[in-house]
Amino acid sequence: MRPVRPAGPARLLAVPTAVITGALLLSGCGSDSDGRAELSVQAAYIPQPASDTMAAGFLTVVNKGGTKDELTSVTSAAADSVTLHETVGSSMQEVTSLDVPAHGQLVFKSGGNHLMFEKLKSRPVQGGTVTVELHFAVSDPVAVEMPVKSATYNPKTGH
Repeated sequence: MRPVRPAGPARLLAVPTAVITGALLLSGCGSDSDGRAELSVQAAYIPQPASDTMAAGFLTVVNKGGTKDELTSVTSAAADSVTLHETVGSSMQEVTSLDVPAHGQLVFKSGGNHLMFEKLKSRPVQGGTVTVELHFAVSDPVAVEMPVKSATYNPKTGH
């Protein structure tokens, strides 16, 4: 039995429709999430603080998207405030936002950019976690569980 082929105009439309549909599907391949930032967080931790009132926090915000975003604030129930600090040379200063570049990273590390937890409600203890919420200029907030590590923790060695 032979397959039935459409006759006349229906047959003529079948090929262009298939080509257009294929082109539309392929145009979505390799897109940059419609040009949006695509954010995730890695390597988050808080060294157990010596102080009962302040602590530092470190993490990396990864942007796999094709558009930059800005980290504008961080909130946590563990502290009255969490501020962003930038280190340039040997000088540390509080900033209102930090860029998360397209196809790049915003790194918070010891001796560099960092979070400052101020007026802690209770002192974070090694083995515990602190929840924070990262707020961005464009992207939705990202909740992060930050494990509390030893005061001498080194992320490069894991100790």
